[in-house]
Amino acid sequence: MEFLADYASFLAKTVTLVLAIVVVLIVVASSRRGRGKSSGGNLQVHKLNDFYKAMRERLEQSVLEKDQLKAQRKREAKAAKQAKKSETPSRVFVLDFDGDLKASAVESLRHEITALLTLATPQDEVVLRLESGGGMVHSYGLAASQLVRIRDAGVPLTVCVDKVAASGGYMMACIGDRILTAPFAILGSIGVVAQLPNLHRLLKKHDVDFEVLTAGEYKRTLTVFGENTEKGREKFQEDLQTTHDLFKNFVARYRQQVSIDDVATGEVWLGTAALGKHLADEIKTSDQYLAERAHEAELFHLHYAQKKSLPERFGMAASALIEHGVAKGWKQINEQKFWR
Repeated sequence: MEFLADYASFLAKTVTLVLAIVVVLIVVASSRRGRGKSSGGNLQVHKLNDFYKAMRERLEQSVLEKDQLKAQRKREAKAAKQAKKSETPSRVFVLDFDGDLKASAVESLRHEITALLTLATPQDEVVLRLESGGGMVHSYGLAASQLVRIRDAGVPLTVCVDKVAASGGYMMACIGDRILTAPFAILGSIGVVAQLPNLHRLLKKHDVDFEVLTAGEYKRTLTVFGENTEKGREKFQEDLQTTHDLFKNFVARYRQQVSIDDVATGEVWLGTAALGKHLADEIKTSDQYLAERAHEAELFHLHYAQKKSLPERFGMAASALIEHGVAKGWKQINEQKFWR
């Protein structure tokens, strides 16, 4: 049982260390409380042309003979020299949006758009690589409104969908002047859904009362624990229909080429079928499109990195510490000789 004693000693030391760190950080956080939150983050900008160039040169070094490589470098140098003499190339600002249910990525998107609109002109372009299956109406409404800022500024907006832009995701995608989709990407789901369980009968069976008190006739329509009424259901359905009508009108405004009543059924279509429904404009992946644009424009990838709060940084550090400690503990156990 010696290994158990060793492991218990190790575990006690680890727990003590973690608790000590927690106490210190709580004290630090308490001392900073009341000073206000520091805003922020920082905008990271990477030139994608350099990324494509580095990959091409690495491949050329491996594939071409020395004389071929030398000739290729001369051609590239000549082409670069001529490009400097020509007109300034247009710029493409590349953004990413990977959406969850709360459209959390909008916190970075809003800053990225604010930054690029200080510089972008109608001669430039914004490319949004969008992936989202939708989520909360108000959250995706805000995300779509951020993209409207680009349209209102007269800057061309191209939306690329490689996997999915459905429901709230398509609410964002429809803002684009053009929508490019991969052949098997999922688009559509122009509908509204809400669902919740109701435990009233279960509680009633066990003689448990649950009171719902409201001020306002429709402050609560459907509840999880209270008894739902037909009038409440009708009002809830009415609210869903109102939201759906707003969704349909929004899509129809920015995608005038679609027959909105045909596509606003809640159905989804794969890329090629979505093209036939005018939910997209072209079958093409974001990789293909950006690689093509890199030949004629300067591509800049923008990402606004949010600063982590003290609790978030502590959580990450504690998680890493615990993982390291557990791994070390298992290593010590595995090194014990169980059979003597």
